[in-house]
Amino acid sequence: MKPIVLVVAGHVTRDAVPALCAELETLLSGPGVPPVPDGAPPAPPGPVECDVGGVDRPGLALVEAVARLALIARRSGRQLVLRRVGPELQGLLDLVGLADVVELGEPGGAGEPREQAEAGEPEGVTEVRVPGA
Repeated sequence: MKPIVLVVAGHVTRDAVPALCAELETLLSGPGVPPVPDGAPPAPPGPVECDVGGVDRPGLALVEAVARLALIARRSGRQLVLRRVGPELQGLLDLVGLADVVELGEPGGAGEPREQAEAGEPEGVTEVRVPGA
């Protein structure tokens, strides 16, 4: 199963966290789940990938968003995988103990979004620009 990819960019504030969570819940409940033949076990769900390389000034609001997104992913039977985690966010996640809760994918930082998102945003990829960023 293809992963769900959420691309977060801009400056994340506490006011933006509920919208990020609502977006992930929408992606998780959306179409695209293949039907399961009678008697066959369902395929295990793929991960939820969250590309945070485009986030400006990572702070505690982003850490709160990561914690809440990880909880939403876990409730749906998936794991949150962070992509392009910069050193500032890595330090914050280590400090609050979230580095042990979410999987940290490829390192990175601010810059171009992942190649897959650039190529016309394939199915399951949603970019969320934080208002005011």
